[in-house]
Amino acid sequence: MARVLRILIGLGCLGGLGVLLWFATLPPPLVIQGEVSADRVDVSPRVSGRVVQLNFDVGDIVKRGDILTMLESPELLAAMHSTEAALSVAEADLMRVNSTRFEVIAARKAEVKAASADVLLYQADQERQAKLVATGASPQARADESNRNLEAALRSREAAQANLDLATAGASKEERSLAAAKVEQAKATLNQQQTDLKELTVFAPIDGQVTTRVAEMGENFSAGSPLFSIIDVDHPWFTFNMREDLLKGLHVGETFQVTVPALKNAAIDVKVTVINAQGQYATWRATRATGDFDLRTFEVRASPVSAVVGLRPGMSAIASWPRAEQ
Repeated sequence: MARVLRILIGLGCLGGLGVLLWFATLPPPLVIQGEVSADRVDVSPRVSGRVVQLNFDVGDIVKRGDILTMLESPELLAAMHSTEAALSVAEADLMRVNSTRFEVIAARKAEVKAASADVLLYQADQERQAKLVATGASPQARADESNRNLEAALRSREAAQANLDLATAGASKEERSLAAAKVEQAKATLNQQQTDLKELTVFAPIDGQVTTRVAEMGENFSAGSPLFSIIDVDHPWFTFNMREDLLKGLHVGETFQVTVPALKNAAIDVKVTVINAQGQYATWRATRATGDFDLRTFEVRASPVSAVVGLRPGMSAIASWPRAEQ
């Protein structure tokens, strides 16, 4: 029995030593490092102008809709006033072509009456001359003259009536359409210039913290030039660049844990939100002699499961990761 016991104890010691050796030779978990990131917005004006008011500086917290800065542009203001005058002219011209003065219509009616009176006069003269020619009391030439006078009076009456109809109807359809189009064109130009003037007031597009301020009082900036940079510090996320052989089994929605040295190695649970669809660069270049292949790197983004106090963009993040199978 003593011998059997010694054998069992020896086997137990050998087994324990084997377990210790196995743990001693087991490779440690792979450590991957990433960093904290956040959405950043570079604020720029849509139109050119000179800075006349600055309301925030680097480090200030802003809310969406806050006025960051105000610009001025005398050129835009002068152009708007010019367009306002052009619009007034176009509207006045439209009223002119759509209406006729009462005095003009009255004058045209008087011309028709006068022409009608001439027609009656020359008709009577023609009848009288025809009777005189028939009796031989008047020459034929006088009758011909009377006929010409009557024909001229008839044409004058037609012209006077046409002038009356034109005055009553006003401008043509084409003239009215052209005048109306000029009014709409001036309105559109004025609306665009008024919109441009509103753009001289620059608002904060998001909640966040001002990290950069390029704008200076009195300085001119062209459209698209950055004035401020704002970072959304309330919604940070983590980004990791991981080799493709480490992505096995990883999917969007999966959670894992990271530690942040800047927060006293606080453990933070995060959830994968993005796995970039395209590899960015090779982390290791194989040779043809080994028969291996290049390993690409993919960006992985993860967001904290719950809010973390003090988490700032740029902080390092560390996660333990299982090694890829060899």
